[in-house]
Amino acid sequence: MYGWMGKVLHVNLSTGEHFVEMPKREVYERYIGGKGLSGHYLLDHVKLAWDSCDMPLLFFTGPLVGTLSPTSGRMCVMSRSPLTGTVCDCSCGGMLGVQIKRAGFDGIVVTGKSDGLCGIEIVDSCVRVVDAKGVAGMEVSECVSFLGDGGSSAVIGPAGESGVLFGNIVVDGRHFAGRGGLGAVMGAKNLKYVKVKGGGRIKVYSKDEVRGAREKILRLSAASPVLQGELGISNYGTVALYDLIHERRMMPTDNFKKTQFSGALGLNAYHYKKRYETRRRGCAGCHILCKQEGRNGERIPEYETMSHFSALIGNRDMDVVMEANRICNETGMDTISAAGTLACYEEINGGRLSSKEVLKMLYDIAYRRGFGAELGGGSFRYAEGRGCVDASVTVKKMELAAYDPRGAYGMALGYVTSTRGGCHLRAYPISHEILRKPVATDRFSFSGKARIIKISEDLNAVVDSLTACKFMFFAASLEEYAHAFFGVTGVETTAQDLLKAGESIYYSECVMNALNGFSSKDDMLPLRFFCESGTSGEGIDINAISMDDFLRARDDYYKVRGLNADGRPTKKKCMELGIGWKSF
Repeated sequence: MYGWMGKVLHVNLSTGEHFVEMPKREVYERYIGGKGLSGHYLLDHVKLAWDSCDMPLLFFTGPLVGTLSPTSGRMCVMSRSPLTGTVCDCSCGGMLGVQIKRAGFDGIVVTGKSDGLCGIEIVDSCVRVVDAKGVAGMEVSECVSFLGDGGSSAVIGPAGESGVLFGNIVVDGRHFAGRGGLGAVMGAKNLKYVKVKGGGRIKVYSKDEVRGAREKILRLSAASPVLQGELGISNYGTVALYDLIHERRMMPTDNFKKTQFSGALGLNAYHYKKRYETRRRGCAGCHILCKQEGRNGERIPEYETMSHFSALIGNRDMDVVMEANRICNETGMDTISAAGTLACYEEINGGRLSSKEVLKMLYDIAYRRGFGAELGGGSFRYAEGRGCVDASVTVKKMELAAYDPRGAYGMALGYVTSTRGGCHLRAYPISHEILRKPVATDRFSFSGKARIIKISEDLNAVVDSLTACKFMFFAASLEEYAHAFFGVTGVETTAQDLLKAGESIYYSECVMNALNGFSSKDDMLPLRFFCESGTSGEGIDINAISMDDFLRARDDYYKVRGLNADGRPTKKKCMELGIGWKSF
């Protein structure tokens, strides 16, 4: 085989034993890698509790990882979400995927639970489960430093160890398998870290074909203002979106009560760049380098973090945004859910948290102490316990990202159809509704959005299986990546072939959620978006969403996705896509 290594490592933490599986070629060609292969290994176990010994935690690379294909340093981490109960996959950067492949594996399946805190250490074919009591309670950077240079690591911080339901897994100290709480899954297994160092080679079918595909992708990227323009992601990182979302009056403010933040112009990307003299960093195999770092090594927040720790909680202090980001990164917490939970707390208790209180409460959440013990379960559980469920701005118990759905109706639909909960990245309609890529759509209309969302979900499913970066698809397409896939694997394919594989991968996740009881009742926005208007002005009206229009669009989505009227998979569609039928 080319591109794929042909081996999957299984590690059982209960026994300390491991074995190597060699999947058939047709498994690789059907599921591709990353998200697809992870789902293949999760499907038969997804009804288990997230903290069950037999619930697998999956680390999977894709065929393009570690090759000349652009943005080839990403990988997928998957399990069942502690926060939502849904299937949960995260695309993550860093070097871990490359090192797993160089060690000779396409992925790692972790099951069982260690009696004490442990780590998994892999050096090529040597696999060990080791005692990790010496790093118990360590914050992320301290643990990464303790593990030393060489190879790559995935670690959890105190939040994962204490069972915060939105705890993250942190790769190489700066890349995050965020949202959904996979850090808590790792903590439930008493697994503090995975460290991998590989020295092997990754064989490709044709270096010339890969170089040709790479040249086309880089040319398209260079011509993209969104990616490499003066004000684009390459120069400012994802925080380039801050002004765009503010000006379009769809920045979630005061726990989504308003849609524009009066302090935004003093907290935008320009001010961070000026104050911290930022420079670019990024994932392995990437030329965009969207991560921003200050002159003294400060980690500049991503857009969602910057927006939620300012507008969402009513904070105008840049120092608080930076410190909140640092605390979440070091303790291993999802910044979107952490800020969303604090905003919910503010609304229920009728007061604004001071700067000192924000930072103290983040530590309390990470260590599950005081009020933090409740807030560590996320905003929905906290609000439900207070009899104020409407104060939790979530879908399937996942806090919404920094895009108010009243300002982009495709985003409104994408939030509810996302298989992992209120996530903006499954379809990422901001691409066409705000950035106008690949074509502009009317952001205040549901017309055509059902089909667009469905196709985008399929596209991103295959992107996360290859694996590559979604940002590259502001410029390139599956046509170029089909060329790269052929050059790496020797498997002749087309863009439509890949898109069909993405449809099967995404539909399989719909099956997994249905097996756990999810249906149309869960595919719903919080009621405030249908009852309350946003912040209108300057010729832009941010109205409440029409419930009737939303439900018609959701029904249209069910039809094009091949779900029944209750939002559940059908036997006919499962058979069409080659997915084993399971009754719900």
